[in-house]
Amino acid sequence: MPAKILGSDQGEVGRLRGMGVRFMVKGADSGGGFSMVEHPLGPRALAGPLHRHSREDEYSFVLDGQVGAMLGDEVVHAGPGDLIFKPRNEWHTFWNAGDTDARILEIISPAGFEQYFEELIAVFAGGMPDPAVLTEIATRYGLEVDLASIPTLSAQHGLGSPEGSQAR
Repeated sequence: MPAKILGSDQGEVGRLRGMGVRFMVKGADSGGGFSMVEHPLGPRALAGPLHRHSREDEYSFVLDGQVGAMLGDEVVHAGPGDLIFKPRNEWHTFWNAGDTDARILEIISPAGFEQYFEELIAVFAGGMPDPAVLTEIATRYGLEVDLASIPTLSAQHGLGSPEGSQAR
């Protein structure tokens, strides 16, 4: 892949209910080493349920706003310039912990998991899919998801559900 510049208004974009996805570097661009996406989150939006990856590590660099994250049993908060490391095989999730939009830059290593986001965007475009469909997709990507965690996370951290507020 030749060197290139991706402008701030470039890259494929999609929505996963309350979280946006802008594809910045796909695995094909990096030789499979990593992928990079931007996730805008509306105020008090939960990105998704507790989950854990068996294949990838994730590095979330906060660009704007205040981001909360559950890493195992620990809850952390991060602001602009902070990095949240989410290693594979550890249960985690994240959310916008503030009342204004938040954005993170997420590096996923190795690459490949960005295809999970692509599949989910297509599935959610038709409305709320059957949980069995979501489980089947997650399983193919080595992802365990705890859908039952959403109400508890929302109540504990004053959040809307993943379909809540939308950022840009």
